Amino acid sequence: MTFDAHMRIGTLEITAALLAVAVVAARPRVRAAAEIGRMQPMRVTLDVVEFQQTRSYEGRPPFEAGRGRELDLVLRDPQISRRHARFESQNGIVYVDDLHSSNGTFLNGRRVTEAIEIREGDTVDAGTTRMFVKSIRPWT
Repeated sequence: MTFDAHMRIGTLEITAALLAVAVVAARPRVRAAAEIGRMQPMRVTLDVVEFQQTRSYEGRPPFEAGRGRELDLVLRDPQISRRHARFESQNGIVYVDDLHSSNGTFLNGRRVTEAIEIREGDTVDAGTTRMFVKSIRPWT
């Protein structure tokens, strides 16, 4: 084997290793259920932007968002499912999960495929509705 062939193989190995590291590093903030621990009541404040109007919502997880009138956070956007997303908290950490909605739920532009941690400053998009996470605090 020539020097050039060895260099190509080495370069491919390095590229594959970097790709593997990038995939692991880009993985969203997902935690296994065993890591979550006990329930701690939390308070979530969202700024909900629908049809160019902003309203504030404050809730105590678990709560669901969608078009269903029986839900805690009722959204009027026709692109949102009746039961669209669920907000939950465990051990002081708040998560959002998509409830198999038709158009999906997105956290900071990335599709939510499993419960994922949300933090202050994050955005949750559902249909044409955007929810800004204003604060996450213990419920007192």
